[in-house]
Amino acid sequence: MPTLEWIGKDKVVNHHLDVPYRVLAHRYTYMGNGVNGPEVPDGNKIIRGDNLEALKALLPQYEGRVKCIYIDPPYNTGNEGWVYNDNVNDPKIKKWLGEVVGKEGEDLSRHDKWLCMMYPRLRLLQRLLADDGIIAVSIDDHEVFFLGIVMNEIFGATNRLACAPWLAEPSGGREKTKIRNGHEYILIYTNGSIESLSKDERSEGKLLLKDSVGKYRKGRELRKWGGTSLRTDRPNQWFGITSPSGKIVYPYRNDGNEGHWRWSIKNTEMQKIFADPSYAHWELCPYDNGVTIDGKTERWVPFEKIRDEKRSVGWSSWIDKCGYNSDATAELKKMFGNKPFETPKPSVLISWIVSLYDSSEQDVIILDSFAGSGTTAHAVLNLNKRDGGKRKFILVEMNDYAETITAERVRRVIDGYADVEGTGGIFSFYDLGAPLLLENRYINEAFPAEKIREYVWFMETKIPLPPGVAEEAYLLGVHNGTAYYFHYEKNRLTTLDRAFLRRIQTKAGAYCIYADINTLSAGELERSRVIFKKIPRDIAKL
Repeated sequence: MPTLEWIGKDKVVNHHLDVPYRVLAHRYTYMGNGVNGPEVPDGNKIIRGDNLEALKALLPQYEGRVKCIYIDPPYNTGNEGWVYNDNVNDPKIKKWLGEVVGKEGEDLSRHDKWLCMMYPRLRLLQRLLADDGIIAVSIDDHEVFFLGIVMNEIFGATNRLACAPWLAEPSGGREKTKIRNGHEYILIYTNGSIESLSKDERSEGKLLLKDSVGKYRKGRELRKWGGTSLRTDRPNQWFGITSPSGKIVYPYRNDGNEGHWRWSIKNTEMQKIFADPSYAHWELCPYDNGVTIDGKTERWVPFEKIRDEKRSVGWSSWIDKCGYNSDATAELKKMFGNKPFETPKPSVLISWIVSLYDSSEQDVIILDSFAGSGTTAHAVLNLNKRDGGKRKFILVEMNDYAETITAERVRRVIDGYADVEGTGGIFSFYDLGAPLLLENRYINEAFPAEKIREYVWFMETKIPLPPGVAEEAYLLGVHNGTAYYFHYEKNRLTTLDRAFLRRIQTKAGAYCIYADINTLSAGELERSRVIFKKIPRDIAKL
C-alpha cells in the first residue's frame, strides 16, 4: 500500500506514545436552566485543552468504545489571518512542532506542519474508535489528497467508505476569477466493520401486509445479525419477549448460540412490543439443520413493521441537501445575535454524519476533537430529542472559547434560544489536569490512589476498571484468567512477601502484583504463578 513521507514524519509517527497521560479535572456539570450539579462520569463531556493530550486522557475509559467520530480540522489554506480553521501557525501548534520535531521544524512547509499535527491525533482517534465505528473528517482541496493517504495508512484503504463531496456554497464559493470550488469533502472510514452502518430510505412501493392498524410491510429482523451478535457482545440486550403464542422467546441465533436483540429493553419501539406483541411482525423461523433448543427446531422471531412505502438503501456519497455554510452562520447568529465563530458547520450536516451509525441498537458515543463552536453537540442533542435516542457527545476544544462559545452554545441548545425549544440534557465541563506520571515515569502521588489504580488496570487489560472488591483492598480485578493486584500506599513502601500471598483470596490461573519491594525468590514466584512489577517503573506507556 502506498504511504506518504514528509519532513518530520519520523518524529511524530509514534509520538502519541510519548504524550503525557493527564487526568481530567472536573469544573462543573450543567444540568439545565442555569443549574450546576455533580459530575456524571460517563455522560456528555466538553474538555478544554490540547486535543492530543485530551485524546490520551480519554483512553482508559473510552478506548474502543466511541461509535462515531467527526472532526473538522484546520483546512490549511495558507490564509493565516483566519482565527481558527486555517491557522496552522497557531502559537500552540508552533510550540508543539518545535518540541517534537526539533530544529528542522523551522523549515517545514505548510503541508509538513499540517501532517505533523494531524498524524498523532489520528492515531489516538483510531484507538478510541470501536471496531464497528465510523470516522468522518471534513477537508477541502488543499489537503484532501494527503489526508486520504494518511487515513489509508492508519485506518486501512479497504476501510474507506467514501470521499464524499459536500456542497458547501451553492453559488460556487467566493473565487470569481477561475473555477469556483463551492464544495468541500468528507472522508468517511470504518474501523473494520460496516455491520452497524444505517441505511437511507427511499420509495418502496406497495404495502402488502395488513393488521388492525393498517397496511405494512415486513422490515428488519429484531435479532442482531453478523459481527458482535453474541449475547456476550451486548449482554444487556438478551431478554425475553412474549410471542403471539404466549411463549417467552429469546434472541437465539440460527446456530443455537445465545444472541441479542438489536434494541435495548429501554428502546421506545421495544417498549411498544412489550405492551402489545402485535406491534411487531412475527414468523416461525427454523434453526440451522441439526440445531434444537428446548426440543424445538424452530421458534417465533419478531420483525419490524414498516408502514410507509419506503425501502432502505445505501447512502449517496454526493451530499447536497445537508445544509450550507450560510445555514451554519444563520444558526449562530440566531443563537448569539452575532457570529462569534468564523467557520462553523451546519448542524444538519453533522446530524447526517451521526445518523450513518445505526444508533437504534444501543446508546452510542460521538466524539469531536476539533469542536470549534460545538456544532456536533448541537446535532447530537437535536437527534436525541427527535428520536428519543441516548447518544452521548464528547467535545474537545483547545482554544479559550471552549467555555464562552463551545459550552455556551450547548447550554443554549439545552435550554432553548430565540423561538427554538430546548432539547434538554446535561454535560460536564473539564480542563486537562496534571500528568499522572511525572517525567512520564514516576507516579504523581498528588492524585488519589483510585485514579492510579484505573490507569494501571487499563494498561494491563485495555478495559475500564470494574467496581472494587471490598474484602481485598489491593485487588484490581481478574481479566483473562489473571488476577491483578496493585499493592500501593501513598505514605509507605509496600512489599510482596509470603504474608501478602497468604492474604490473597481470589482464585486465578496467574497473578500480576505491583509493589515497591519483592522478597520472594524466583522459584517462589514461579510456583505461585506470580509476575512481580515494581512501582512505578514497570507501568507501561499508553
